[in-house]
Amino acid sequence: MLQLLLGWSVCLAVACLDNPVEESAGDWHQFRGPAGAHAQAHHPPMEWSDTENIEWKVPIAGLGWSSPSVHRGVVYLTTAVPKGQGLSLRAMALDGATGKTLWDVEVKSVEKAPSIHAKNSHASPTPIAGDDAVYVHFGTLGTAKLRPADGQILWLCEELVYPPMHGSGGSPVLRDNKLAIICDGSTNPFVCALDASTGKVAWKTPRSVAARISHSFGTAAVATVEGRAQVLAPGPDHLAAYDLQDGKELWKVLAPGWSVVPEPILIEDMVIYNHDYDNPELMAVRLGGQGDVTQSNIVWRSARGAPSTPTPLLIGSELYFVSDNGVASCIDAKTGSRHWMERLGGNYSASPVYVNEHVLFLNEDGMATWVKPSKEFSVAGKNQVTGRTFATPAFLKDSMLLRTDEHLMKISKASN
Repeated sequence: MLQLLLGWSVCLAVACLDNPVEESAGDWHQFRGPAGAHAQAHHPPMEWSDTENIEWKVPIAGLGWSSPSVHRGVVYLTTAVPKGQGLSLRAMALDGATGKTLWDVEVKSVEKAPSIHAKNSHASPTPIAGDDAVYVHFGTLGTAKLRPADGQILWLCEELVYPPMHGSGGSPVLRDNKLAIICDGSTNPFVCALDASTGKVAWKTPRSVAARISHSFGTAAVATVEGRAQVLAPGPDHLAAYDLQDGKELWKVLAPGWSVVPEPILIEDMVIYNHDYDNPELMAVRLGGQGDVTQSNIVWRSARGAPSTPTPLLIGSELYFVSDNGVASCIDAKTGSRHWMERLGGNYSASPVYVNEHVLFLNEDGMATWVKPSKEFSVAGKNQVTGRTFATPAFLKDSMLLRTDEHLMKISKASN
């Protein structure tokens, strides 16, 4: 979602902030942007179609559900292009003004494409972009640091070896020159951090909970708790917090679940996360402590309408989210009490974003719904484009970047 080498991830001190920080620079350089999917620095049109308010639309070879990342007017993207029986894992840079490809490089060639879930791709994790580096991640297939100017590979890490189940999905998080990555495969799951300068493994910590089913697809969050940066990593049957510097497990909460996808959400001294795909439930947990804090730190739990895939959106003290089967909800993030629950229609993988003072929900079939952020449900409009839309939108200078299974399009008033 998302300050190079000084900390790109949204990071909250305990009992300090109850909102993501306001985006200011206009960049959208990681998954869900720099401020927890808040795009308030941008004002794209609220109406579009295949032909209306489309400034440019370019085909993207292969398939990838990574979101675009934007830095200094350049759009970075990953994709996986079929290559015989294998894949060409690629990173691209496009001119944000014109859609012209600036460079397109092969990060790695894979002889045989591993099997994945029908909803996944081989290029689902979102890049992190900055002045000196673009970091791209293809799960266990490799992680790389590229030079933004021309895509030259500065390092390629192939040490994060684990047996993925249905492919990889979680994006890396950059903080204090470390890339925190969750690697929950079908066996021997672990959480790790790479040295962002060298690509070497800084630490690798095995999961301490022996889950019945061990695979997940999570993106970590980083919180500062009592002056210490902690990696919050939900996964099979638990969420654990790890010291960012050395990977030591600090505390954990136990809750049965597997195939966890959504990114944790931070509010004041709590983290809100999903702990299961089949029976999704959101849990709010007080940050901090030592060891197993299941009995002491759980604040609330809410199963009705909880998402399996899309990450919730925090606006003030209200939490907005949509289930995979299209039921949207608004609850009080501090107490878990529900304000409303309504069906939008369609299936959802993309995470909601806050833009134009509205919540934008995008389903998997190109239908976007604008909902007013309020304790009462109100739809402000809908838009439709052609194609499958699993990737969370990104933003660039009052424009929205929307990725389909075949194209990347820039939605802008400048196209009128």
